[in-house]
Amino acid sequence: MTQAVDFSGKPFHFIGIGGIGMSALAQIVAQKKLPISGSDVRQSPITARLESLGAHVFLGQRAENLYHFQPSAQAPQYEKAEAKGVTATLTQTVVDLKLQDVDRDYLPQVVCSTAIREDNAEYSAARALGCPIFHRSDILAALIETCPKSIAVAGTHGKTTTSGMISYLMTEAGADPTVVIGGEVQALGGNARLGESEFLVAEADESDGSLVKFSPHLGVITNMELDHPDHYADLEAVVSTFRQFAERCDLLVGCIDCENVRDRMDLNITYSLDRSSGADYAVDEIRYAGSGTTARVWERGELLGEMSVALLGAHNLSNALAAVAVSRHCGLPFDAIAKAISTYEGARRRFEYRGHASDVVFVEDYAHHPSELLATLGAARLQIETESTRLPVLPKRIIAVFQPHRYSRTKALMEDFAECFKDADEVIVCDVYSAGETDPGGIAGGQQLADAIARQHPNVSYGGSLDTVGDRLRETLQPHDLALFLGAGNLNQVIPGLVAHFDTAS
Repeated sequence: MTQAVDFSGKPFHFIGIGGIGMSALAQIVAQKKLPISGSDVRQSPITARLESLGAHVFLGQRAENLYHFQPSAQAPQYEKAEAKGVTATLTQTVVDLKLQDVDRDYLPQVVCSTAIREDNAEYSAARALGCPIFHRSDILAALIETCPKSIAVAGTHGKTTTSGMISYLMTEAGADPTVVIGGEVQALGGNARLGESEFLVAEADESDGSLVKFSPHLGVITNMELDHPDHYADLEAVVSTFRQFAERCDLLVGCIDCENVRDRMDLNITYSLDRSSGADYAVDEIRYAGSGTTARVWERGELLGEMSVALLGAHNLSNALAAVAVSRHCGLPFDAIAKAISTYEGARRRFEYRGHASDVVFVEDYAHHPSELLATLGAARLQIETESTRLPVLPKRIIAVFQPHRYSRTKALMEDFAECFKDADEVIVCDVYSAGETDPGGIAGGQQLADAIARQHPNVSYGGSLDTVGDRLRETLQPHDLALFLGAGNLNQVIPGLVAHFDTAS
């Protein structure tokens, strides 16, 4: 970061303000009552919420959006550009016509994510105009530095759930934290909140390497695996990034059930689902069910008491234990922690119930890595095997519909994907959601992945496009099926139509 982020009153402009990571930061800026604008390619409930907080949101990304905060007398006259037969949205045209008239005190600090390319009209204009330009991680790093009791939750899996749970526990206990996380948490009213205390809880993303910018008081590492082969060559590169993050934390909390965390990180506070591990925080007498999990919690050999976790499966019990460890370090009483954990319902797209009709239940989950798929399908299996469910219908079959996310991930983890669907009764594989990657030509597509899974599973098929998958599900779903939609792309778009179809058929 060559320039310091200015929170004293200089305007902000977010390119892609409706994204889940960008919008959390934009909400904090708006709640700080700072001048803020942003742009996105479409309107959404998120952009509407930001507008209600005072942000000016442009539909479409154009160079002239950067002039929003200029005094009206100095606003650019685009009619002149059009009269001369040139396009006003071209960066150089705007700059040539109006550079001499720009009041630099009113140029915004421009915030972008890794997804914004250099040929983006607003990004190009920001460079030409000399606007301070920051990656979204720079804004988060600056916020972390302003909070003496900051908590940054990192890890390949479980970041959103763990950071959301910590945020909820602290809010319920009256600690009033500032929150910046990468998922919508209904109990918090979204993915961000501005608190009045010295506490800040942030989700710290490793996907693009920006994790190394953060210097929190308390860092958390849930686990470490290769998940972003588009950025990391191998696991060693991932570990190196997490080590750099660890070195910047005052204290480090880690899960020693993950071998990579246990053996390769210097931890100050440990947690584990195995009481015999010697971890600072551990559990025993674990009871998993389709309606949730209960366990006894131990703190450095002393019994704290029992907690009930509404979220499903061992992975979420581990996330809850991380929240206990952090909350106890922050001084919260266990009774308050246990009470809040029992009512935490999770983030959106994390085993989220989407509806039911004709006794077919529809659930979606963000799982897109083999380890996440294993955990989520294991939790789904609990809905059947324990005859105890959070769902309105007791399911008898699990129909897993999986949309692979990125060609690079599909290719790098093909064999791991092939082995993680054992808890599904039927698997349907969609086309790959590219997330901006170029199709390499069939070596890592949906058909190839379906073929790989079929070598391990007796009931697998390639579904193709979302339209084709939707049509197939209309024909094949049966009463007491749990249709589980898996992936980080846009597969969830087919769910409303399916619910409506089966609702009409009932």
